[in-house]
Amino acid sequence: MSQTEAQYRQVIQLCKEVFQKKNKDYGTAWRILRLPSITDQIFIKAQRIRTLQERGTHRVEEGVVPEFMGIINYCVMALIQLELAGNDQLEFSDQELTDLYDRQVNNVMALLFAKNHDYGEAWRDMRVSSMTDIILMKLLRTKQIEDNQGKTLISEGVDANYMDMINYAVFCLIKLGVVETSVPQ
Repeated sequence: MSQTEAQYRQVIQLCKEVFQKKNKDYGTAWRILRLPSITDQIFIKAQRIRTLQERGTHRVEEGVVPEFMGIINYCVMALIQLELAGNDQLEFSDQELTDLYDRQVNNVMALLFAKNHDYGEAWRDMRVSSMTDIILMKLLRTKQIEDNQGKTLISEGVDANYMDMINYAVFCLIKLGVVETSVPQ
């Protein structure tokens, strides 16, 4: 397992644990949200991160790490909503929800490994603030696609943007040092 894969899996595991705990607290109330509402939740988190990066101080106790984790989990929720389009089921067993989460994350990881191969881990030389800006740009693109009822002329759809946002948020968390830097043997 490469260093990137090991770190990626550690970040996702941390996010999944938060997701599962919140599911115990709130259930799947998020299933009632339409996709643009989830996009706006992600936007709020990304905008807060940018504000904290620019100001360097915060009044609410949580810093940027929980916000990046929230971006990841809300993007997974959005991908699940896309997968379950037309399915009005609101409640899921813990196992069903875990399976849905894992399926989305596995698809995103496959994309990451393909892109990481082609781009030579360029993200490792990027600033967290730049990746935050890219997440915000992808959110604005997603909002535009949503406003166009999902129609694009040449661009990828909202799913690709959610997947990219997950990957950039994971990269940010790795760069912020929330996981081990050495590769497990």
